[in-house]
Amino acid sequence: MGLMSGKLDATLLKFENKIASGSYGDLYKGTFCSQDVAIKVLRTQHLNEDMWREFSQEVYIMRKVRHKNIVQFIGACTRPPSLCIVTEFMFGGSVYDFLHKQKGSFKLPSLLKVVKVADFGVARVQAQSGVMTAETGTYRWMAPEVIEHKPYDHKADVFSFGIVLWELLTGKLPYEHLTPLQAAVGVVQKGLRPTIPSHTYPSLVKLIKRCWHQEPSLRPEFTEIMEILQQIASKVVEKKREILEGRGKRQKEKSI
Repeated sequence: MGLMSGKLDATLLKFENKIASGSYGDLYKGTFCSQDVAIKVLRTQHLNEDMWREFSQEVYIMRKVRHKNIVQFIGACTRPPSLCIVTEFMFGGSVYDFLHKQKGSFKLPSLLKVVKVADFGVARVQAQSGVMTAETGTYRWMAPEVIEHKPYDHKADVFSFGIVLWELLTGKLPYEHLTPLQAAVGVVQKGLRPTIPSHTYPSLVKLIKRCWHQEPSLRPEFTEIMEILQQIASKVVEKKREILEGRGKRQKEKSI
């Protein structure tokens, strides 16, 4: 097996417990050559051209991408009936499950760990024109132009990122009292967005609203988003330091 080719021998995979199931496949914890891995298996009994194209696209992207915040691609079995993608296993589970299990007890320090992107099943390689037209995604996080099946670019991801930022703030499911379809209609026709908590840092409120702006061209680039988040983080740390120093002075005055 060569890691550069991405192909591996299915007989070397050992399956343990099933972690999750989806519409087209199952996710297992297992081992490959004694290494703990996640094994995403595509169900082949209902395999069609679209499913095969999406599977091939995911393998292609994961082979190409290397980043500290993306799960390490180990390899893939690409000959039916054995179709699977093997990656490093993340023992911490998914951020989604983490957030939605907190039930009001979420604290930012508990999320200060390594977070990695693990699923490229609906990802697309951007054409030279910068436009993508795949009808893909999940309604609760989907940009209006994607919902309407219009051509879109990376600014659709900026919109979805804004929704994820809101999730990190609240630990809630976007539009939890609506069905996905109702949420989609609201986003497109009424400019519906989740309610941002009133105690949220003003700069973060402004950033989130810019990210999920109805007009894609008015959403910020990810480079700017990173800069703003770093600035906010620095201000929060400084504010916390000032508060701690103030407490220390008061304690000292009391002791005197």
